[in-house]
Amino acid sequence: MSSTPFETFDSDETVDRLQASAAVVERRLGLSRREFAQFCATTATTLGLAAGSDSAIAQAVAKAQRPSVIWLHYQECTGCSESMLRAEHPTLEKLILDVISLDYHETLMAAAGHQAEKARLDAMAAHKGKYVLVVEGAIPLKDNGIYCKVGGHTAIDTLKQCAADAAAVIAIGSCASWGGMPSSGPNPTDAAGVGKALGKPVLTIPGCPPNPYNFLATVVHFLTFGKLPALDALGRPLFAYGRIVHEHCERRAHFDAGRFAMEFGDEGHRKGWCLYKLGCKGPETYANCSTLGFGDVGESSWPVACGHPCIGCTEQGIGFTKPIHMTASLRGTMPPASYPNVVEQQGQTSFASMAALAAIAGAAAGATAMLTRNLGRSTPDTPEPPPAKEG
Repeated sequence: MSSTPFETFDSDETVDRLQASAAVVERRLGLSRREFAQFCATTATTLGLAAGSDSAIAQAVAKAQRPSVIWLHYQECTGCSESMLRAEHPTLEKLILDVISLDYHETLMAAAGHQAEKARLDAMAAHKGKYVLVVEGAIPLKDNGIYCKVGGHTAIDTLKQCAADAAAVIAIGSCASWGGMPSSGPNPTDAAGVGKALGKPVLTIPGCPPNPYNFLATVVHFLTFGKLPALDALGRPLFAYGRIVHEHCERRAHFDAGRFAMEFGDEGHRKGWCLYKLGCKGPETYANCSTLGFGDVGESSWPVACGHPCIGCTEQGIGFTKPIHMTASLRGTMPPASYPNVVEQQGQTSFASMAALAAIAGAAAGATAMLTRNLGRSTPDTPEPPPAKEG
């Protein structure tokens, strides 16, 4: 039997619990039961959880105490927060007011100055050991971190203070995950990711910006199960970063068939052919951009679908480092040794060629039947007789 509690529910119990949870949320969040059920099912699917997990998510969101979230900003463009503003299931105000308790966020909070810093310290004291720390932006380490200060304190000092009693630390965006754009090129401030700055592994959700549902699903997993989802060696959630973009790209069939856009605006580009030769980094980039759309405007809301190569923004050493025109290093896949013609040649088939083709097909079928019959045999059914002696 599985160790996860939600898999032990029978179907009737699952429905009853989901409906009860939906009734609570309907009153609290202002969501209809259909909308709430859709949110739970979508989150479970995003996380790759087993059937029935939507019931566990529903109960957690409806009954559990909202986790306190402290959100810090450092060397970044606020694009990660801007992406979060465009989430629709649930919308931002329901997320920060009803699903989680966003107690500190310099962009979204009404307080400023000393009041804002007091709100952060009060939240840390009230939820010691239980709050979730989210960090957006890289951390400058050069010259004791003097190149980024908030409230008179350096980024590195505030980060260490907040991380000391956090239940979980989440680095959102490529800048916080591994340094991102601030760390590319000469890196004059010695910008680094949160993990390097703290000297310990943290959960990372890279991207420029990352899909907001990757963050939301991670928080809901923590809320539901009391732990973070499974991570890869770089601290990225496997449900979002377990496969390369290339595997599920809508242009993959063109790659396999050898149909490539060679220039922006050429015939292949206009027809939606593969962008590999224009520098697409999808074959070496781990992310779910090709399967999870941004901003609820459909699955075409990511660069490749819009006609631009993936730049590998989730990968250190690729995004903001490798030139856009440079072709990707293929990981786990190779182009075919030969390609079919883009336009198949039309011609006439003679009776003789048809007869020859039928003979070849017949021979192939016979060989296949013989192979199938002998498949798995390691020794003959009966021993062969010894060769006859001469003379």
